[in-house]
Amino acid sequence: MVTSGSNQGFLNLVLAICDVTDSVVLFAPYFFNAYMSFRMTGITNILVGPSDPITLLPDPEWLEKILSEAEPVPKLVSIVNPGNPSGMCIPEPLLERISDICKRAGSWLVVDNAYEYFTYDGAEHCCVEGGHVVNLFSFSKAYGMMGWRVGYIAYPSNAVALQTQLLKVQDNVAICASMISQKVALHCLDSGIEWVKSQVKTLVRNKELLIEALLPLGKDAIKGGEGAIYLWAKLTQTHPNDFDVVCWLAKRHGVILLPGSACGAPGCIRVTYGAITEEQCMIGAYRLRKGLEELVTDGLVE
Repeated sequence: MVTSGSNQGFLNLVLAICDVTDSVVLFAPYFFNAYMSFRMTGITNILVGPSDPITLLPDPEWLEKILSEAEPVPKLVSIVNPGNPSGMCIPEPLLERISDICKRAGSWLVVDNAYEYFTYDGAEHCCVEGGHVVNLFSFSKAYGMMGWRVGYIAYPSNAVALQTQLLKVQDNVAICASMISQKVALHCLDSGIEWVKSQVKTLVRNKELLIEALLPLGKDAIKGGEGAIYLWAKLTQTHPNDFDVVCWLAKRHGVILLPGSACGAPGCIRVTYGAITEEQCMIGAYRLRKGLEELVTDGLVE
């Protein structure tokens, strides 16, 4: 099903699969739009699982325990690969294990693959399939079509009941992605993924600049960078309030970050290195490093 971006695709799935009394699963740090989709559709029983503190990968042992013990069994498990906000790629063995756990429990597994072509340093993106698996994809990210809003849902061909509900939702939410956007998306397919990969290569220098800018927090505090367009960093214990730090950096140093609390992980920040030129990134990296150095040395000075 073609949708107005993969965000609309996720909302379609929540409306088609879940009732307000159902429970659902996310892993922190989670994609804030997924959390908002659950909340705005009336779902309050959102089970947030842990990720490995070193790799930021979902904890399969926790998932297996929750899906085997929770009553009723959570209806939907949501993951993002490569991760937003973590910037990590889920290895194929772990992805398959998560899929198997969901299958045995009878839960749907929804995988957001918006950044499927955004991988670095030998990391690889992989997909998993199955009668309980739904994959989301995005032209908006892969082909730089953010404002054109085109994505799609890949669901099991024999899931007739799901298809019926998705068509109902689609007809009431967007009816269809705009025709001109769909034509542009078809043209992008003709260009092929090599064009996408050539554009992704231009982000490597941006990533390097921002990793250097984050060093005042300590090398071990910096995570991500395997995939997508994000780095994730843990703030110092002396200034753990991520919202206050983000506001301070914006006002005092002119650089915008995302507070980790928006993703269920307070005390952290997300840094984006996409959608800017290298020259712009150099300016932003300079401001960020200057701000973090001041934060570490003097605190949130006025």
